[in-house]
Amino acid sequence: MRIAVEGCAHGELDIIYETIQEMEKADGKKIDLLICCGDFQSTRNLSDLNCMAVPDKYKDMCTFYKYYSGEKVAPVLTIFIGGNHEASNYLQELPYGGWVAPNIYYFGYASVITIGGIRIAGLSGIYKSQHWMQGHYEKPPYTENTIRSVYHIRNLEVFRLKQLTGNIDIFLSHDWPSGITKYGDENVLLKGKPFFKNDIENNMLGSLPSMELLEHHYPSYWFSAHLHCKFAALVPEKGGTRVTKFLALDKCLPKRKFLQILELEHNPDLPLKLHYDLEWLTILYLTNHLLSVKSGIHYMPGQYGNTRWVFTPSVDEKAKVLKKFNCNLQIPLNFIQTAKPHNPDATDVSVEPPQLLINNQTTQFCNTLGIDDPSVLLQLMSNTKELKSNESLMETSCEQISSSHDISISFDDDSVLNSTFDGSLTGDSFNQTSPLNLSPKSNIEEQESEISNSKDVDGSLNNLSSAVNFDCTDDSNKHFIQIEPNCKKFKRRNYSIYSNTL
Repeated sequence: MRIAVEGCAHGELDIIYETIQEMEKADGKKIDLLICCGDFQSTRNLSDLNCMAVPDKYKDMCTFYKYYSGEKVAPVLTIFIGGNHEASNYLQELPYGGWVAPNIYYFGYASVITIGGIRIAGLSGIYKSQHWMQGHYEKPPYTENTIRSVYHIRNLEVFRLKQLTGNIDIFLSHDWPSGITKYGDENVLLKGKPFFKNDIENNMLGSLPSMELLEHHYPSYWFSAHLHCKFAALVPEKGGTRVTKFLALDKCLPKRKFLQILELEHNPDLPLKLHYDLEWLTILYLTNHLLSVKSGIHYMPGQYGNTRWVFTPSVDEKAKVLKKFNCNLQIPLNFIQTAKPHNPDATDVSVEPPQLLINNQTTQFCNTLGIDDPSVLLQLMSNTKELKSNESLMETSCEQISSSHDISISFDDDSVLNSTFDGSLTGDSFNQTSPLNLSPKSNIEEQESEISNSKDVDGSLNNLSSAVNFDCTDDSNKHFIQIEPNCKKFKRRNYSIYSNTL
């Protein structure tokens, strides 16, 4: 199996595919798979372009929109992880992975897939310590801060990846594993990138969690990008026999080393189609209760707690998940457009404000596996916050009416709404988890947006003021959550006034 590995794509799909086709003509051998290591820039339209954390001078539509619209089709099966220059609003629709265009597959926050029996794991984003322990709370429209924090990796995905067993053939990360340079030729690297010296000497170059994953699994190959240069290293297992071959590649520019061809033995009896990894699916299922969409500090389980902290699945647990997929783990070709593609010939172009959208691919995946869609939870929290705001406005209005009519209004002590969700939006009895995992309180940032008095275990929501129906899935599989209020009660002597006035 011939695999082309590319560094930072930066939206230049036409150039990358043309380069691959020229290489195929030169040696007469077909490329079976293209792997991109981040900064893919899957911008569908101008709205997506505004969701990228790049200076305005670098905001270029490039060529991805042609493959999204159907004007072109990727000539080679393409998979990619996210980097730090992405259309985050689009990728956020696919937290567990999915097709961003026909024949182009995104890994999500983290994922493991197989093709021809070759096992490929990937982790999207870059590491920043200040957001490491937070939930996936960001949503469009982004603020100046969240447009960057949305692509910072979280402890949840790394925790999940550490539960994997068995051999990993290829691991993908955007930024380099921390300390990787000491396993290669640092002198040659510093000749081309002398400004790396201080970071290398202070052990600040790269991602600490990525190196932890490398030393936990020692995959056969590890590919990265981000630093816009080519660098190779060999990382031997400490006290063992395994060796990881590391390679970082440049960005797609003329005379830059941005592409590498790799030949790996694969199972010829298996079709070269993308498949879910059963162990990874089971880990997602078993750890669904650890998902958080809040900005507070969110801890992963440890050995000194009183709950399960190792989620490497058993044979029986994997069998249950395999049954959910009817013993067919081939990734379905279910791409659909969720936004209007860019039209370069349009004269009157209006830029739609970005919105948090629910992607049918994610809905189908979550319903099949029995886990929660982070975007659904974020929408639910937004609606809850709006209800609380309306509660405050109603109380203010009542106070103003009371003052103007010289009457008194009395609320019973039990008038505050205390309604609870009856379990997970998409989870089932096997998992028994809450749809709204609310992490502990924190002062990190945007704490004021969190729901007060919330409960991690049963998903209780307090301080709501009125009944509401939330439609949490598409028309093919509707789930409704009915929240019934305890109505505010007025003293009997004031009832007639309010019945006529309001």
